[in-house]
Amino acid sequence: MKKKIFNTTIILFMLMTMGSCDMDLLDEKPPHIITAETLYTTLTGFEAGLNGLYAQVRREKEPGIGSHQLMGALFFYGTDNAVTNHWTDGMALIAEYWGDQNNPQNEDIQEVFIWLYNVINAANTIINRAELEGVDWSGGSGSPEENKNRVIAEARAIRGWAYRHLTYGWGDVPLSLEESSGSTVRTDWERTPKVQVMQQIIDDLEFAEAHVGVEPSLRGRITKGAVQHYLAEMYLAMKDYNNALLYANKVITNPAYKLITERYGNSAGKPGVAFMDMFQDGNTNREEGNSEALWVFQFGLRITGGGGSLVRRVHSSRFWNISVGGVRPLQHTLDRGGLGYARTSMTKWALDLYEPQDDRFSEYAIRKFFILGDAQTNAPYPADLLPPGRQYGDTLWLDWSRDITFTARARSNWPFSRKFQGTDPTNMNENWSYTDFVYLRLAETYLIKAEAEYYLGRIDDAVNTINVIRRRSNASDITAAHLNIDFILDERSRELVMEEHRRWTLLRTKKFVERTKAHNGNGGAHVTARDTIYPIPQSVIDANITKPMPQNPGW
Repeated sequence: MKKKIFNTTIILFMLMTMGSCDMDLLDEKPPHIITAETLYTTLTGFEAGLNGLYAQVRREKEPGIGSHQLMGALFFYGTDNAVTNHWTDGMALIAEYWGDQNNPQNEDIQEVFIWLYNVINAANTIINRAELEGVDWSGGSGSPEENKNRVIAEARAIRGWAYRHLTYGWGDVPLSLEESSGSTVRTDWERTPKVQVMQQIIDDLEFAEAHVGVEPSLRGRITKGAVQHYLAEMYLAMKDYNNALLYANKVITNPAYKLITERYGNSAGKPGVAFMDMFQDGNTNREEGNSEALWVFQFGLRITGGGGSLVRRVHSSRFWNISVGGVRPLQHTLDRGGLGYARTSMTKWALDLYEPQDDRFSEYAIRKFFILGDAQTNAPYPADLLPPGRQYGDTLWLDWSRDITFTARARSNWPFSRKFQGTDPTNMNENWSYTDFVYLRLAETYLIKAEAEYYLGRIDDAVNTINVIRRRSNASDITAAHLNIDFILDERSRELVMEEHRRWTLLRTKKFVERTKAHNGNGGAHVTARDTIYPIPQSVIDANITKPMPQNPGW
């Protein structure tokens, strides 16, 4: 069956209540029917279109196919620091077996590929229609010209974001810069060379840098710092290390962006470490004190359109299934973070990377044990059940002494990152987390800077840059003797585990196969050079009926 490759997906918001149905019946463009033609006539309409565009971007942290599958799983599952633990299907299954599971008919691969082109088409619609005559750009705090440029800039930044994922994931891909709908839907697409697509990403981001603000135009939107960060990364990917360093320094030297080095916000008076405060509910956004944030996805409990993140569900362990002396003692409490299924867990190697005193390995950052709580301790949630010979206050340690492998997986007592905790406090079985999600932060920009300095031969500078990050978390300083690309990748894991697009990082540095084989005990042995790229979905190839579209090598 033929399928459209690129279909418009824009979530539109009702702008106002409509009146006078009598006149609407005679109006060729009734105002209560929202289409691109009726929406994109005013700044308010374009803002609504941007809201829809960002809602599509946010899907990366939401479900893909089914409630167990994370849309963005293709970006970080099955690497040196993320291993399949409990699986049913989807990317967790691919990451365990590779081989025949990584195939052009795979629904998860198809879902992500088409989603990214939906994002691109929604962005193209905004970009193209913003250039039409007759738009009323008045409103807000900017001039009409500033408003127009900012709207186009945000849409171009998102288009660059989507093509970044596509080039890392699939290599050469169709490059679409025009709105596609109705009679303009094409069936003769060609795959544009990756380097040309990357240049378009840079062009989009450079335009965005000039017109996007240091602070987001609305919560959840991209900032100038995030745009500059992606420019630095794309220049790294193109081996233009001077420009990579230039843009990383633009972010780092901007006084609006600062690493979190002191306790702050609503968790400052509680036991913890500064590093973890930015991940706590009510602390994630810039206006809440998170000066390290460059981009924060918005979620909301019991808010229309609020959505929820699936990351905690797919990563946190099944601690509720731990058995001690025939008893499953641990109950769900808000402090324990919510229901987890551990589709993907930190590898043993990733857990063993830290020094003992490193705050990023502290009990506040990585859950390594539970303390049995009585009714008072756990209130308003149930008391834990006591196994034979145990009492309240006893510690139950999680166990990562043996690696997760194909014959030793489904490990409920495995440690997990606490960056993504949080759920509905009235429903401990809730699948989603509603804490706003720190999507991009300044610490990663420092590590991009260090990588650029390393490749430029500025070893002492790279060491100093990395030590800024390490000192924040009480890790010991490194020297030039430690530094190579593998150490930089190790440091990225220590700092950004389960946050960064780890697969993309390893592909960019040509380390994916080597490091996944070395450190991923459940699936790493099956990875081959073919798996450095995903297959183009067969449905996309079949829909391109006017001109043959070549498949990636190996399929």
